[in-house]
Amino acid sequence: MREIAYSRTALKVLTRMPRNWAERIRDKIRLYADNPTALANNVKRLKDQDGLVRLRVGDWRVVMRDESVLQVLYVTSRGSTYRE
Repeated sequence: MREIAYSRTALKVLTRMPRNWAERIRDKIRLYADNPTALANNVKRLKDQDGLVRLRVGDWRVVMRDESVLQVLYVTSRGSTYRE
């Protein structure tokens, strides 16, 4: 299994959301770190973003940098994920 590093903003969102959703999201991230092909339908590479992938967990989106260490950058709701 690869190492998983959470950004400060991702940890902040995970601690403020309902516990059952936070556990579900962390489980999906661990599953992706173990076997990236296991969630083929729920993981997509982001266009024009080198090394960034999007993991879908219900109405939540997890944006990660897929390198030797899996970096979880953002955890956001579906509607606000791609706005900046």
